[in-house]
Amino acid sequence: MDLGKLEILFEEARKLSGLTEFVVVGSLSALGVAQGGQVPARMLMSIDVDCFTRQDPERVFELRNALGEGSAFEAAHGYYLDPVSPNLPTLPSQWEFRLIRVPLKNGLTAFFLDPNDAAISKYARGEPRDREWIQAGLSAGLLAAPIIESRLRDTTFLDDKERQTALSAFAEDKARHSGSRRR
Repeated sequence: MDLGKLEILFEEARKLSGLTEFVVVGSLSALGVAQGGQVPARMLMSIDVDCFTRQDPERVFELRNALGEGSAFEAAHGYYLDPVSPNLPTLPSQWEFRLIRVPLKNGLTAFFLDPNDAAISKYARGEPRDREWIQAGLSAGLLAAPIIESRLRDTTFLDDKERQTALSAFAEDKARHSGSRRR
């Protein structure tokens, strides 16, 4: 996935909704830092663009049939819009002030979740592919364990189980990453 593909998707979304600002969360939030450096392929493998419309977040769900999974857009392009609510992912407080603004063509703007904030959500979910994304980001220096650790303390989790899942996974990755840097 790259910014050019997002421009195509968001241009179609603009035609359908009239909206021009989109917030990308999830794995593809790494594209927000892509302009300045290399992002590991593992962080950009997703074909679903988890996002919401910035001006009116609920309107993104109106785009599901035309641009979502199983749509003609997905058949033609090989990727799709996955509408989400800004309240869906578990995120640290103040995440919305750390969004990375990237101007696109035709007056479109993408706002990307800070990848360290995305890592919090991924730790909360605890899925193996999320851990692979995090480990790739830590190894590449796009994620920072001290920042993630600080933001974990500043996160309200769904419940204690989600909190424990996140903290345990982070402790494992922190130990693995710091051990690999010493070799």
